[in-house]
Amino acid sequence: MDEDNKPNKETFERWHRDPSNWIWGIFYFNKKDKRIFPPKRLSYFGWTINFANPYSVLTFLVLILVILIVMKQLK
Repeated sequence: MDEDNKPNKETFERWHRDPSNWIWGIFYFNKKDKRIFPPKRLSYFGWTINFANPYSVLTFLVLILVILIVMKQLK
């Protein structure tokens, strides 16, 4: 299967286990993976951001902005 077109579950698992896709072991960076929120390295801890995906970074920044706006409104 072509990894750029709809990767299967085994491809996602292989990407997840590959240490070269993890910067300092905590930041996921994989240009081939189009998911916005892949599982964390220890998947039972939830999800992380794929920092190679610009939509992930944009989503993260919007989320931080919303949190800051809500916090400012609560003051």
